Amino acid sequence: KTVEKQIVILEEEVEKHLMSDEQVASKVEHLCSIKGVGIATVAVVLAETNGFYLFENISQLISYAGYDVAQNQSGMKEGKTRISKRGNHRIRRILHLPAFNMVRYKVPRFIELFERTYDKHHIKMKSYVAIQKRLLTILYTLWKKNESFNPVISGNHEPAPSFA
Repeated sequence: KTVEKQIVILEEEVEKHLMSDEQVASKVEHLCSIKGVGIATVAVVLAETNGFYLFENISQLISYAGYDVAQNQSGMKEGKTRISKRGNHRIRRILHLPAFNMVRYKVPRFIELFERTYDKHHIKMKSYVAIQKRLLTILYTLWKKNESFNPVISGNHEPAPSFA
């Protein structure tokens, strides 16, 4: 019971710290507008990336988190590609459950990615990792642009033309 009380107190302190600065509080609210992402997820990602301060682009962040693709080859042998896992394991751990929530809540940007990747290789966990990577890039983009999450539009891409 004591540990549970201490956890609640720590969560309240983290939230109070995040909301102490108006500018940070506004950005945190934008990040929490994603269904399935909460204060704990945002706090860990911001703490581990120092508020995305040192990252100039998304590829640096992806590499830092360990979501970049690593080749498995030697000489003539060419193996499978996998995520490197050489990055920050805390970011990957904290994005694990929100990735499940993206599929459960059928958030359009994420469910399309899940279905497309799952149809390709029929391995659910690979599809969840793809969602984790997409979620991290969206968190970064929303933080930098100071915008709320809009599940309908799909990133920087134009909508596909309809050939009716």
